[in-house]
Amino acid sequence: MIRAMDLLKIHYKDPSNVEKAELIRGVDFETVTTFDSPYVDAIKTLWADTGIQECYDRRREYQLTDSAKYYLMEIDRVAAHNYLPTEQDILRVRVPTTGIIEYPFDLEEIRFRMVDVGGQRSERRKWIHCFENVTSIIFLVALSEYDQILFESENENRMEESKALFKTIITYPWFQHSSVILFLNKKDLLEEKIMYSHLVDYFPEFDGPKCDHASAKQFILNKYLVENPDPDRMVYSHFTTATDTENIKLVFCAVKDTIMQSALKEFNLA
Repeated sequence: MIRAMDLLKIHYKDPSNVEKAELIRGVDFETVTTFDSPYVDAIKTLWADTGIQECYDRRREYQLTDSAKYYLMEIDRVAAHNYLPTEQDILRVRVPTTGIIEYPFDLEEIRFRMVDVGGQRSERRKWIHCFENVTSIIFLVALSEYDQILFESENENRMEESKALFKTIITYPWFQHSSVILFLNKKDLLEEKIMYSHLVDYFPEFDGPKCDHASAKQFILNKYLVENPDPDRMVYSHFTTATDTENIKLVFCAVKDTIMQSALKEFNLA
């Protein structure tokens, strides 16, 4: 946000906060392991500045993690010497996926191998040709990205890029016999954002009511479903909130059943 203040030409309400911003800007975030007093105080003061708040409200115009506000609101707890991360602290951490990472895990005595791949343009060439005999594709959509720009290009909408990638994947020859599961994630952020950032401003074809998250979710789902060129191929969709563990448990029970059915069909057992 400090860098974005310059980009968006926003001024701090308190001019003395410029010095605090420079203090924070000088931190090597890749090596810091503790929160020391002058930095914690500077962050709290900056977050309270109306200039930074305006910058936060305009976050769709630059790249800012969805969890920024959460951690800034919890800074006193996180900065404590006896701090231990909570489940929510861990769930809200985001590290961009680079390359290919495999996560084997057991779910009700069934062994799953989930392969996480980087979605950024620079990452796709590393994995798009690497898969064969994949049982299921889980494609993750961030519902809250309907009004955001790409990291790689400030002139392109993130959701439009996501739709294009979805179409590319489900039409690839390697995936023709894989079941397709569509996770429309961050429904909580969509429900919050749709009250002030109107979907029609970014997708003029949307004819639903403003500030209506149900209509917005259905519209976005349909935008992805129409990218499927095969009317006989089912796309299984789920609206999710990844930080809501109960929601994810229910969704994964349904996903497990979908994957099992696909595996049985593959071996002519269903």
